[in-house]
Amino acid sequence: MATTDEHRTIAPIVGPDDPRRFTDSGIEIKSLYSDGDLPEDLPERLGEPGQYPYARGIHPDMYRGQLWTMRQYAGYASAKESNERYRYLLAHGSTGLSMAFDLPTQLGLDSDDRRCLGEVGRTGVAIDSIDDMRTAFDAIPLDQVSTSMTINAPAAVLLLLYELVGEEQGVAPERLRGTTQNDILKEYMARGNFIYPPHGAIRLTTDLFAYCRERIPRWNTISISGYHFREKGCSAVQEVAFTLANGVAYAQAALDAGLAVDEFAPRLAFFFNGHNNVFQEVAKFRAARRMWARIMRERFDAKDERSWRLRFHTQTGGVTLTAQQPENNIVRVALQGFAAVCGGTQSLHTNGFDEALALPTERAAKIALRTQQIIGYESGAADSVDPFAGSYFVEALTDEIETRANELIDRIDRLGGSVNAIDFIKNEIEESAFGYHERYRTGQDIVVGVNKFVDAGDPEVPDILRVDPASEREQVERLKAFKASRDVSTVERRLEDVRAAARGSENLLPVLRAALKDRCSLGEVCGAMKDVFGEYQPNF
Repeated sequence: MATTDEHRTIAPIVGPDDPRRFTDSGIEIKSLYSDGDLPEDLPERLGEPGQYPYARGIHPDMYRGQLWTMRQYAGYASAKESNERYRYLLAHGSTGLSMAFDLPTQLGLDSDDRRCLGEVGRTGVAIDSIDDMRTAFDAIPLDQVSTSMTINAPAAVLLLLYELVGEEQGVAPERLRGTTQNDILKEYMARGNFIYPPHGAIRLTTDLFAYCRERIPRWNTISISGYHFREKGCSAVQEVAFTLANGVAYAQAALDAGLAVDEFAPRLAFFFNGHNNVFQEVAKFRAARRMWARIMRERFDAKDERSWRLRFHTQTGGVTLTAQQPENNIVRVALQGFAAVCGGTQSLHTNGFDEALALPTERAAKIALRTQQIIGYESGAADSVDPFAGSYFVEALTDEIETRANELIDRIDRLGGSVNAIDFIKNEIEESAFGYHERYRTGQDIVVGVNKFVDAGDPEVPDILRVDPASEREQVERLKAFKASRDVSTVERRLEDVRAAARGSENLLPVLRAALKDRCSLGEVCGAMKDVFGEYQPNF
């Protein structure tokens, strides 16, 4: 399957007795690599660290100057409980927060919406209003912490609530640091948490670019995500190709909206997955950096060197975690984190070992954080820039990933770009996921503790985090009290302002900000925009 021209990005299904070895991208691994596997122009392909094409990293001294930002994905139940977890992580050495939102918040729905019953506070924190955001960051000075928000369709709303809370703390917008994921294309392709059709959604994305350029210049306006493609089942090559193709689409949308490339491109960021094959993952990150540098310089004619630099966050692979023998996940996460660091990530989140079962407990989150600290201070991975450079094996993998990913991007271009290739990308991911399943089912791919080295008897289940059902009732009651305390005429006027702005062409964020400051809820402002933009209906 993977050897044909159309399937050079998916490993073939050959069975466990076949002596050949493949990465998940269909790259056959030789038993020995030599200098004959290196390109003649290797010095040119590599460059110097901190210089174009950035294969060796975007900073000259990388972690010798400063370690990556250590984040832990956190948030559950109420804003108060999430605040306690944030403060716990910061007290134990975390250098950035990664904010998880519950499903209703991700879909732009208030907790009191009847469709949200049973989902409030389950997969992250419920944020319905400025009161919730204020509570979530109580006693956390926003000028001293970097906050990443895993939020997409309503990303602008959450950023504005964060800005308003910073204003209450006396923190000027230009001092805020962090990232909104704000990547709606991958929601259509892999994840499904969308609200509006692409036209309205991408308008919100580029409006956020322009707003931050003027008001919050240190904010990373988008985290273009390949993580969720990989979680859905794509290969490493597909992850690179689909992520960078979406980056091209966002860059073109910003240009079409009247922004200059060097005004927005330096604040673009990326989000990749970390999997178990250390060597392929290191090569993947190096190839992606080199590809993006060339895309921005040659395709978009960017002049500012900051526009050429692919800055990225990595999260270890949630889909690689197993409910069976969950302590094995500690080792998996350590390998994945090590690969991300050796590949030059700017920010890293390590999963809790119990996340195949539930949101992480404090113990699991602390072990995950300590894993990063051990990598940073004990492994030696941070001592030298691009430690795998020159490896026959890794350099060959880097070139092969780049070649195959470019072929896939060319195919997406022929389809008219990512927006027009949504169904194609979805089908590619599904085919790759099927291949994963079959290789696992036949024993071609080994998952320790699951299809080999399985323990007999009942599995041991660690203590897991359980969200108290009462927290949902309490959140709904708080929201009812919030809505009852407002000036209804002001709320209605602000929501009509949002609809009018959505019907026009002005930047939506100032109007949204005014509505949120006057105590409109997240669900109300998202609903007002839905009245104009409509609701996306996928093709199944």
